[in-house]
Amino acid sequence: MIAGIRPSDAAWSSQQPRESGVATTFRTQAGKAGPVQTVNATPVPLPFGSASELLLRAYETSLPISRVMLANELSRRSESEVRAGLLRIWRVMQECVERGCSRTETALPGRLQVPRHAPQLLRSLAEDSQDVDPLHIMDWVNLFALAVNEENASGGRVVTAPTNGAAGIVPAVLQHYYTRFVPGADEDGVVRFLLAAGAVGALFKENTSISGAEVGCQDKVGSACSMAAAGLADALGGTPEQVENAAEISMEHNLGLTCDPVGRLVQIPCIERNALASVKAINAARMALRGDGTHVVSLDKVIKTTRETGSDMKVKYKETSRGGLAVNVIEC
Repeated sequence: MIAGIRPSDAAWSSQQPRESGVATTFRTQAGKAGPVQTVNATPVPLPFGSASELLLRAYETSLPISRVMLANELSRRSESEVRAGLLRIWRVMQECVERGCSRTETALPGRLQVPRHAPQLLRSLAEDSQDVDPLHIMDWVNLFALAVNEENASGGRVVTAPTNGAAGIVPAVLQHYYTRFVPGADEDGVVRFLLAAGAVGALFKENTSISGAEVGCQDKVGSACSMAAAGLADALGGTPEQVENAAEISMEHNLGLTCDPVGRLVQIPCIERNALASVKAINAARMALRGDGTHVVSLDKVIKTTRETGSDMKVKYKETSRGGLAVNVIEC
């Protein structure tokens, strides 16, 4: 049973070998070394292994999802340590976006020579008047997601959330939609966001898979989209039912998504897919917050469906580059 996020002391960085991430759902990555994972078996006060159990714990304690997660974290470290760890993750996300927006190279590494879009998009947005287009916020969200995934595609340092190929979604929704465009956004909201997102990420990791090689992209980009929607809904004051609904809406509409990277590189369609999923996460959170949390399809049922759909999906659509776009786009 998942007891909440288990922060890992492991991370990998050729420059900072002890840079840590947030457990099973967030890890900081840089360089080529692999992860080393540790498991803390300390009992937690509010264990949960499904979304229904998570909602029950919230109901029993009258706590939001993020506070349920925090209660579990406090069985292993102080609140100041939890907060500092989460804010460090946030800072790494910010630094990643900044690097992705400031690169001078015109193309990503690899034989496809995919053009970098983030630096040019930043220049374009900086010249635009924000008063003209009511959807300019979405352009900025796209920018931040593209910046992170272009960093990932070129071997830069990202925060795994919950995979490297889907690393742009949580930062785009948290770091820039929430912190830049939501009135009253603050560090407390950032902490709530990451705790709630981690709760949902833990559910996916425990009950299905986050590997494109096992279930396709539905549980890579889909789970990240679900995490971001849940985090945003919680940070905006959503009830546990609304947070669960936001996570469910996001994942339901990623069902069946294949993983067919062109040239076996995490570039096409992966980079743009993160931008689209970031916008979808914001929309899902807004839809959920406009309701009362009542809905027909539960997050547990959607997670079960992703597992079954992934099992039925042909192998050629599971990160093999033997189907889909990977065989229909000519490599140049």
